[in-house]
Formats: sequence, structure tokens, C-alpha cells
Amino acid sequence: MSATIAVDDLRVGMFIHLDLGWWAHPFALSSFRLTAPDQIATIKGLGVKQLRWSPEKSDTTSTEAAAPSANVEVPADAETAAEPAPPSATPPVAVETPQQQLLRERRVQIGAQREANRVCARQYNEAAKSWKEAADLVPNKPERARETAEALTRALLTKMMVDGELCIRVLAEVQADRATTHALNVAVIALLMGRVFGFSESEMLDVGVGALLHDVGKLELPERARYIDPQSAAADQALYREHVARGVAQGKRMGLSAGAMLVIAQHHEMADGSGFPQKLNVDRMTAAARIVALVNRYDNLCDPAVPAHALTPHEALSLIFAQTRTKFDASMLNAFIRMMGVYPPGSVVQLTDDRLALVTNVNSTRPLKPRVLLFDPAVPVDEALHINLEQHTDLGIRRSLRPQQLSHDALQYLSPRQRVVYFFEPAQASNSGYGQEIAA
Repeated sequence: MSATIAVDDLRVGMFIHLDLGWWAHPFALSSFRLTAPDQIATIKGLGVKQLRWSPEKSDTTSTEAAAPSANVEVPADAETAAEPAPPSATPPVAVETPQQQLLRERRVQIGAQREANRVCARQYNEAAKSWKEAADLVPNKPERARETAEALTRALLTKMMVDGELCIRVLAEVQADRATTHALNVAVIALLMGRVFGFSESEMLDVGVGALLHDVGKLELPERARYIDPQSAAADQALYREHVARGVAQGKRMGLSAGAMLVIAQHHEMADGSGFPQKLNVDRMTAAARIVALVNRYDNLCDPAVPAHALTPHEALSLIFAQTRTKFDASMLNAFIRMMGVYPPGSVVQLTDDRLALVTNVNSTRPLKPRVLLFDPAVPVDEALHINLEQHTDLGIRRSLRPQQLSHDALQYLSPRQRVVYFFEPAQASNSGYGQEIAA
């Protein structure tokens, strides 16, 4: 249950709901408990007069001890009552055994891990909702669509352009269609790449908006022509290639910036001139477009129109590097591999001690030592901690596996997703044992 409250009546401890959309405020979530007065000041600065709050989720108990006023006369008989009571015996302090301490620390780590998963998933779902809103506005309200896409990009940048490092992670439970996950995957990874290369704020905005809307031209196409398939009819393949020109036309209707328009126009061009529609080479492509072209190719390999053709993240990265690296900017491809790791999140691997694991996060400073979910039938999967291989010098990765190579039990436990979904979070989460730092 929730109730409405005036902003001036907010207090620390209240659990509030900002019904503004994730992109319209600087907080990590739209629903959260107030923990500091400066959060209230920030909310007042948003121009909100009232909002919803949940009393049952709030904790507004005052910690200030009540003290008698200096002007209050204390009765004479109260002096006796005020005499301190004799000290009571101090109860013995329980001493934890080493095993109890380990169990307590494990519970704390599991709790922190679950909370980080919950927060990251909720942030992603709010971003996905905003992207879907922008896409739905394109046909009839193009300028509103642009405003929504720009607002979403600014929200991502507000939460991304912070001092220190960020973490990238693969999400397990996401309810979104392919168009939504693809747009957000490309946007998030492209923005992280832009951060690595030190793009300015305006350049980052062009990267983000262009990446979010790079496939906007497909909205006018029939479903059969929205995704290329070698088995498709020649007419459908030709229609598919039209989505770039259609996207540029939609971008003009929306009033997108020149930089974002060039991302849409060039996201299928290749560094060696083999792309389409204009067969531009690397010298004629913008930096933002070169990034989006690379990330777009990677995500399409991981999540193609025909699920049976999907590659694992490790296979997709290996194929790009081994067979098509001349099609992409060399410096950006190298940076992409360093950022995503040799075994990108979502890869199923066999460790050097033969145990099986799922890569959940990758430390870009040591790409051969990612963070993994270890298959251990003795531990329920919802109580399993993600292991940082960087802290195990005697343990590494022997090889990457396809999900089909796993036993039934291992497949159910590790549950590699057919659709890989990426998002990001502050590096503080990785300090608790489940994040991946991106050196930028």
C-alpha cells in the first residue's frame, strides 16, 4: 500500500516512489528508502510537490533521546526516583567459532549479492520501459520519441559518468523482447566504449541516442524483413538493407543531432569498405559509428534472428577477431576485447581443475581471470557465491563450452541464457564479491 505525501514532509527512513520514470531523476532506482537529508534536497530540486510513499516499508523511528526542558520544574520526590540503579551484571559476550564466523560472513555476502542483482535488474527494466516508450512514439510523435531517447541516454550517462570504475554484468532474469534487449545491449556497451576512449559529453550523447535508435528504420518493415537470414528470399534481404535509409528518414522526422544521425546511417558500414549502404571505409566513418558497428555485430552474433544460429559470447568474440577483424577499427576492436574479456559474461567455461562455470563478470585488467558462478551440486544455486578467479592464482579457464556440451544438471544449474543481456553498476558492488571492473 502507498500513500501521497508532500515533499516538504519527507523524512529520512521513508520508502518513496518517484513516478517520473527512471530517466527523469539521478537516483539508482525510482523506489527506495531515503537514507540522507541530501536525497530529500535533491527531490525538492526536481520540482516535485508531492509523491507516493509506502509506510509499511519505511523506518522513521527517531533515534533522538527525549530530554526534559530546562524550564520544567522537577518535583522533589523525583530526585529519589532519578537516582541511578545499581549496575546490573553485564551479560557474557558470545564468542563466535571460526565456522560460525564463516557462515555469518557468507550470509552477508549472499545478501549483498542478491541485492546487487535486484537493483541492477530493476534499473535495466526501467531503462527497457523507457526505450519501448520511445519506440512507440516514433510513428506519430517523432519529436517526443527523440526527447525520450535523449532523456534515457542522459540518465544512463548520469549513472555512468562517475568518478572511479564501473562494473559490467550479465543479467539472468529479464522480461523484454529482442528489439529492446538488442537496443540496450548496443547502447550500454557502446557508451562504456565511449567512456574508455574519453568521449566528451556531447559525443557520448550522440553515441547513446544513435545506438538506442540505430534500428529505428525496421519499425516500418514487415517482421520477416527485420532480421537478415541467409535463407531469406532475395527480396526480403533487399528490403532489410533499406532499414538504414528508412532509419535516417525517421531520424530527420525526430530532429536528431547530426552525430546521432551518422550513427544510424553508418552502423552497417565496415572499416574495409565492405559494408552497406554506401561502402564507406574506416576513414569516412565517425568514431561513434565505428563503435556501434562493432558492438552491433557482436550482439547480432550472440542473439541472431534464428536462435539455433546463436554463438556463445566467447565464440562471437573469437569469430570477429579471427575472421572479420579487418572489417572493424583495430584500436576499437582491441579495446572491446580488453573491456569484455577473452571470455565475455555469459560464456560457459571449463576450469583448469575440470569444474564447470558460467562467466558472470570479467575483470578487464586480467581478462583470463573473470568472475564465475561455479557449478556445485552440493550448494543450492540461489545460495552460490560468484567466485573471483583473480583471487585464485592456481585456478584458470581451460576452454569455452557450448551449452549443449553440459549435462542436464549442469545446464539447469548454470542456466546460460540464449539471449545475453548486459548492464552496468558502480564498482562498489564488485568489492562485495560479484562485480567486474572496467578500467577506463
